Amino acid sequence: MTDTAPAPLTVLGTGAMGSALVRAWLAAGHPVTVWNRTPARAEALAAEGASVAGSAAEAVAAGGLVIVCLLDDASVGEALEDTVLTGRDLVNLTTGTPAEGRARAAWAEARGARFLDAGIMAVPPMIADPASGAYVFYSGSAGLFEQHRDTLAVPAGAVFTGTDPGFAALHDVALLSAMSGMFAGVFHAFALVRRENIAPKEFAPLLEGWLTAMAGQVHGAAARLESGDHTEGVVSNAAMQAAGNATLLRTAEEQGVSPELLTPYMALMDRLVAEGRGAEDTVGMVDLLAVRAAGS
Repeated sequence: MTDTAPAPLTVLGTGAMGSALVRAWLAAGHPVTVWNRTPARAEALAAEGASVAGSAAEAVAAGGLVIVCLLDDASVGEALEDTVLTGRDLVNLTTGTPAEGRARAAWAEARGARFLDAGIMAVPPMIADPASGAYVFYSGSAGLFEQHRDTLAVPAGAVFTGTDPGFAALHDVALLSAMSGMFAGVFHAFALVRRENIAPKEFAPLLEGWLTAMAGQVHGAAARLESGDHTEGVVSNAAMQAAGNATLLRTAEEQGVSPELLTPYMALMDRLVAEGRGAEDTVGMVDLLAVRAAGS
């Protein structure tokens, strides 16, 4: 069973992201009840057709599908503390960790609600723009997701990552972590050319093209991780890359640029080589990270 007509829903939290979500659902014809801890922040949405509840409990009572988009997990617990969740479908769009998603799922289910945790892969201006590529990871109740799939897909694409409630946050944070590493390299590259007669706007297309060309390597890394073979068909092994890092560091010194965005990555590569795995692909560093995370 899925939503066949614009279904009513409740949204708790009308910050920048919550408001963008509400506007998307209103534009699609969904009756929306909203609540915000600071009522003034919901006034603009009332003018656009949303019903404003005086309390979170009143908002939750207004409909079966409840969307939560607040600051953090603690805010979710505080907002829902005095609400009746029995029979409700609770979708948590608040950014959190996998452990918080699993704990919140158990908390919601103990109160009689079905639960989905979520990770939004977008910023507010991307919401309701099909060309933006925005989407949201969901995990938890498969029945809830299937029933409300069409409604959830209104603001952005809806991707179900599994019944483990922690998987949406895990996918979200893993992708954001990769983005952080990418921007570390991007900012280091800009710093290297910053003091020269090289315009950042002219350099940017070269940087984008190179990163785009290299992005496809993630598939080879995934294949090696699944097979466990880090040596077959290696083009540039860990030992070669570790040796080449010296040139990157000397160039940074010459250009008066701190290498602090690169050195942790390089140190881990040196460790891989020191452990006798220099002939491997550098994806072997994933093993070192996993072992360290386990407390070895």
